[in-house]
Amino acid sequence: MRTDTAPTPPKTIYLKDYKPYPFTITALDLNFDIRDGHTIVTARADYVRNSGSKEVFLNGEDLELLSVKIDGAEVTDYNQTEVALRVPCPAADEFTLEIVTKIIPEKNTRLEGLYQSGGNYCTQCEAEGFRRITYFPDRPDVMTTYTVRVEADQAYPVLLSNGNKTDEGALDNGRHFTVWHDPHPKPCYLFALVAGDLFEVHDTFKTASGRDVDLYIYVRHGDENQCDHAMESLKKSMTWDEEVYGLEYDLDIFNIVAVSDFNMGAMENKSLNIFNTALVLAQQETATDHDFIRVESVIAHEYFHNWSGNRVTCRDWFQLSLKEGLTVFRDQEFSADMHSAAVQRIDDVAHLRRHQFPEDAGPMAHPIRPESYIEINNFYTMTVYEKGAEIIRMLRTILGDENYRKGTDLYFSRHDGDAATCEDFVKSLEDASGADLTQFRLWYSQAGTPEVVFKGVYDADKNTYSVTLSQSTPDTPHQSDKRPMVMPVIVGLIDESGADIAEETLMLSEASQEFVIENVDRTPTPSILRKFSAPVRLSHDLNDEQLAHLMVHDNDGFNRWEAGQTMMLRVLQGMIEGKAPSEAFLAQYGALIDIALDENADKALSARALTLPDIEAISQTQEIVDPDVIFKAREGLLAAIKRTHKAALSKLYKANAPSGEFSVSAEAMGRRALRNVVMGLLSATHGTGCAKLAKAHYDDADNMTDRVAALASLAVNKNPQGAEAFDDFYARFKDYPLVMDKYFALQASAAHPDIINKVKKLREHADFNVKNPNRARSLYGAFGMNNPVAFHAKDGSGYAFLRDGIIELNDINPQIAARLLTPLRAWKRYTPDRQDMMKAALRAILDTDNIAPNVFEIASKSLNS
Repeated sequence: MRTDTAPTPPKTIYLKDYKPYPFTITALDLNFDIRDGHTIVTARADYVRNSGSKEVFLNGEDLELLSVKIDGAEVTDYNQTEVALRVPCPAADEFTLEIVTKIIPEKNTRLEGLYQSGGNYCTQCEAEGFRRITYFPDRPDVMTTYTVRVEADQAYPVLLSNGNKTDEGALDNGRHFTVWHDPHPKPCYLFALVAGDLFEVHDTFKTASGRDVDLYIYVRHGDENQCDHAMESLKKSMTWDEEVYGLEYDLDIFNIVAVSDFNMGAMENKSLNIFNTALVLAQQETATDHDFIRVESVIAHEYFHNWSGNRVTCRDWFQLSLKEGLTVFRDQEFSADMHSAAVQRIDDVAHLRRHQFPEDAGPMAHPIRPESYIEINNFYTMTVYEKGAEIIRMLRTILGDENYRKGTDLYFSRHDGDAATCEDFVKSLEDASGADLTQFRLWYSQAGTPEVVFKGVYDADKNTYSVTLSQSTPDTPHQSDKRPMVMPVIVGLIDESGADIAEETLMLSEASQEFVIENVDRTPTPSILRKFSAPVRLSHDLNDEQLAHLMVHDNDGFNRWEAGQTMMLRVLQGMIEGKAPSEAFLAQYGALIDIALDENADKALSARALTLPDIEAISQTQEIVDPDVIFKAREGLLAAIKRTHKAALSKLYKANAPSGEFSVSAEAMGRRALRNVVMGLLSATHGTGCAKLAKAHYDDADNMTDRVAALASLAVNKNPQGAEAFDDFYARFKDYPLVMDKYFALQASAAHPDIINKVKKLREHADFNVKNPNRARSLYGAFGMNNPVAFHAKDGSGYAFLRDGIIELNDINPQIAARLLTPLRAWKRYTPDRQDMMKAALRAILDTDNIAPNVFEIASKSLNS
C-alpha cells in the first residue's frame, strides 16, 4: 500500500474533457452498521470492464479504509490519496470489488454524505456526497441497482433507504435491521438512508393504472400535526404529473423525511425524498402563506424529479439544468394551475430578476450548461434552475402545447434509465415536432441576459402595426461577441376599452427584425412581451399615458403588473434625481386602489400591483448603485402615496379584514396579501401612529402571515411597540425552530442605521447556532441579501460582519459559506468607497487558512472579475 497525504489544490473541471467511465457496475450491495460514534460501511459492487483500463478509479473523502477485496481476496497494492482510491484490476473483465470503510457521521458538520441531525442519521449525496460514505465512482453517469441493508440500535426504530422494503427483523443486543431494493438503476447521488426515532404520517394514493402506493412523511415527534398540507401537496403533485405529462409513479412506496440540518431545500433521492423541515412543516400558527405555497411547490418539484431527474438523469454535472431547469418549469406550471397563473408568473419573474439577472451580469455569469467549474456545488445557481426553466418555457411556446408534449413523451421513453444530456432533450423535441432548434441551442451555451429593444408604429391608412425588435447580449466573463438567439416575443395590441385587437408571437432570431401585424383597425396600445415570454431585459418607448392604460386595462395579468412597475421605476428615478412624484402618477396609483376595492378583483394580483419595486429592482436600473439614495427615494414615494391616499387605503384595509375560519385557499391568501401590503403602506412613515397600527395588526393576528407582516413593519420603527411585539413573538414561539428563523431574519432585514448592533447581538443570542444552515441563513443570509441599506453601510461594518461569518463557516460548512458570498460578488456595481471595502472583505476571505474550494472559487472569481 502507498499513501499520499499531500493536499490537492483546487482543480478546474471542463466539459470538453468528459470521458465515459471505463466500467459498468451491474449491482451494488451496501451494508450500514450504525453504531454510536461511528458507522461501518461495506460496499460490494459487481464490475464489468468496458475498455482496457488496468485500474479502478474511485472517489473518496474523509474515509477510514478498513479493507479492499476483489472476488474475496485481500488487495494491498492499492493507491490511496485524500480524495481517491486506485485499485489494480484483475485479469478477468468481470469481478466483484468489496470495500469496507469507517465514517463518523456525528462529526460531519459539512452535512454531505451520512451525518447526524437532531439525533437522527440521514444522507445528502448530491452533488458529490457519496464519496464521503464509501469509495465509489461518484459521478452521475455510473448507474446501477442498489440493495441496501441498514442495521442500528432499536433506539432508531425507523430505518429507510431507496426502493421497496424487502426484509426486516430483530437482532441480538437490542438491534434490528431492514433491507431495501431499488430495481431502477440510479447514480450514487440519488442514494439515501435515514435512521432515527421519527413519527410516521401515512396515507395512500391510487395511480391512474389502479396501483396503490403507500405514502409516508417522517418527522420529529411533536411535528406530526404540521404535515397535512405536505401530504395533500404530494397527492396533488402525483395527480398533476399523470394528467399533464402522463407520468405515473413506479414503486410501491414513497417516503418523505424532514430534517432540521440540511444545506439545501430538499433532495429527490429515488423514493426517499429528504427535506429541510422548512419545506414540509406548515400550519396556521407557525407558517406564512408564502411557506404554504413553498411547501406545495417544493414537494411537487422533488416528486416531479422521479422522472425528470431520476428515471432520466444527467450524464455529467454540466448537464444539471437538464433535470433542474425542466423540473422547475414543471413545478411553476403546477403552482400556476393550483393558484392564480398571472400571480405565479409575476412571482417567478420577480424572483428571476432579483437573483438571476444580477448573476448574469456578475463575475459568476455562466450559461445554463457551464463549460467548467471548480466546485460543482457552486453551480446550483439561479441560472441553472430559474433561467433553465425559462428556456423550457420558450421551447413550449415555440413548439406549441401539443408538440411540446409529444417531445417530452419521446424524451422520457427514449432515455428511460439513461444518463442523458441537454442535447438529448432538445433532439427529442425536434424529432417529435419536426422543428429545427439548431439556433435555439445557443441558449444552452451563451451566458448573459439578452437586451431587446421594441419600437412600434401604427399606420391608420393601411391598418397595420409595424414592430421592430432588436437584440444584443452583453459580454460576460470568457464570452464576447454573442450571436443572436431565437426568442418568442408575445405582443398584444389593445384598444381604448382594453379589448384585444390582436395577439401574435413574434419569433425574433436576428440582431434586428421587422414584423407587420395586419387588420389593426383602430389605434392600439402595445402590450409587449406578454407573460414574460423570453428572459430578457426589455426597452421600449411607451409613454406614461400608454403605461397607465396598460396598468388598468391589459388583459394579460403579468403585463398589467409590469406596466405599473415600469411607471413606478420612472417616478423613482426622478426622485433619485431630486424630483417630486407627479400628481399624475399619484392619481394613477389611486386607480390601482380603486381596482383593488372592487370585490371581484384578483386580490393577490392587486397586492402585487400596489407594491413598489424593492431596492434590488431599483438598483438594477442604476449605473452606479448608492443604496442610501435609493432607499431615501423609495421611502419618499411611500410617504407620498400614504399622504395622498390614506383614506382610500384605510378603506381597503378594513374591506379585507379577516372573516370566517382561516383558510389557505387562493382567495383567502389573496385577501391577506392585499391587507398586509396596505398595512405596510399605512405604516410606511414609521411614526407613533404607524407603530400603533402595526402593533394592533400583530395583536389581532390569528395566523403567522399577518404576524410576520406586522413585525416587518415594526422592525424598522423605533417606537416601543416594536420591542413589545418581538418579545411577545419570542415568548410564544421560542420552541419552534422554524419560527425562530423568522425571528432572526425579520430583525436582520430591518433597514435602519443601528441595525448592525442588533445583528451582532443576535449572533451571540442563545438560540443562534451557526452550525444549523437555516439559522445561519436567517441571520447572515437575511442581512446580506435582504438589507442592502445596512449591509452597504458607509463605515463597512456590514461587510465586516458577513466576512467574519463566512470565514467561520469555511471550516464548519463550506457550502453555506460559499452561498453567503453572493452579495459581495457584485462589488463593481457600487460606489467607489464601497467597492474598496467589498474587495478588502473578499481578500480577507481568500487569505483564510485552509480555504475550501467552494469559497475559493467564488471569492477569487469575484475579486478578479
